[in-house]
Amino acid sequence: MAARPIITGLEITEFTYVLEEFGRDYNGFNLIYEPGGKVTMKGAVLQVFTDQGLVGEYETSLMHMFTLPMFADYLIGKNALERERIYQDVKRALRQYARLGMAAVDVALWDIAGKFYEAPIYELLGGHIKPLKCYASTTHGDHNGGLDSPEAYADYAEQCLERGYPAFKIHGWGNSLVELEIANIHAVGKRVGGKMDLMLDPACELNTFGDAIKVGRACDEEHFFWLEDPYKDGGISQFAHRKLRQLIRTPLLQTEHVRTLEPHVDFALADATDFVRGDIVYDGITGVMKLAHAAEGLGIDIELHGPGPAQRHVMTALRNTNYYEMGLLNPKTPRWGAPIYLDYEDGFDAVDDKGCVYAPTGPGLGVTLDWEYIRKHTVNTMRFGK
Repeated sequence: MAARPIITGLEITEFTYVLEEFGRDYNGFNLIYEPGGKVTMKGAVLQVFTDQGLVGEYETSLMHMFTLPMFADYLIGKNALERERIYQDVKRALRQYARLGMAAVDVALWDIAGKFYEAPIYELLGGHIKPLKCYASTTHGDHNGGLDSPEAYADYAEQCLERGYPAFKIHGWGNSLVELEIANIHAVGKRVGGKMDLMLDPACELNTFGDAIKVGRACDEEHFFWLEDPYKDGGISQFAHRKLRQLIRTPLLQTEHVRTLEPHVDFALADATDFVRGDIVYDGITGVMKLAHAAEGLGIDIELHGPGPAQRHVMTALRNTNYYEMGLLNPKTPRWGAPIYLDYEDGFDAVDDKGCVYAPTGPGLGVTLDWEYIRKHTVNTMRFGK
């Protein structure tokens, strides 16, 4: 039996990148289209080093790894293939810190495992290469000539349909503009309803439960596929979303804002959601696979949050999932994510003519980071171990 790779050190490289034609909305949180705008963003790459020269790499943000100094020493000397043991130990250790940090390490360890076994992650998960249907996931609405009206959203939905996307998700306006949100639902529904699945994600911007009911009933009229995180409970109230499910017909997609397996399952058992949201950025591949299998046991589907190589690998290994989230898209913005891959891309034109993408087929995550770009834009590094 070949020697197992032992973790010898970890390094975080933080870098900047610029989003062109972007700005922020009324309170500075949501990214929106802004003519001539530039928003400087920060990303980070975690590297996990081993004594065999295998390096696990995962791109996320420093915010999602802020706890790493708390458990880096624990990782040094561990067998990099013992992901379950590491997952359970770190999950307990970070119970007071929303468990932020465990996901990045977990994905990097899966990358090591794939490189060790010379196989893509989806194959280690028991999957096989297959097309992943995408929904076009928009930026939030603006008032600047981009997605600034219901007609603009309907036009863009048609554009996405023509490109091949089988589904379209609206991120509407911030500041709880309920009547505008309702008008948008109807405009898009009337234009492309019945031709593509439609979803709405207010991103917890609606002020009240009453606002959520009004918006939900508009979704009912246009036969939306799901309504996601409608109002300012933050997407975490089981009681409120159970009540909302009793009052509207549109299926709910919740649990983006709860962490780890047990609260997700509790949400489903409380009849507070129809689909469960899985987020690799927060729960890692190990955690999301646990949730996917739990959802399958309940006979419901899991929908993964956001695009990325890890999301593609996990989706490729699942039965009970419907769509890959391609975002954030806008007819006036060139790209959204960090330009740090040499052989991988997400974006409006990343889909084939049927609106599908595929998982990378190389070992591990199967992607190559552009270290020349990353180092040129590096603003900080942190090293743990050797």
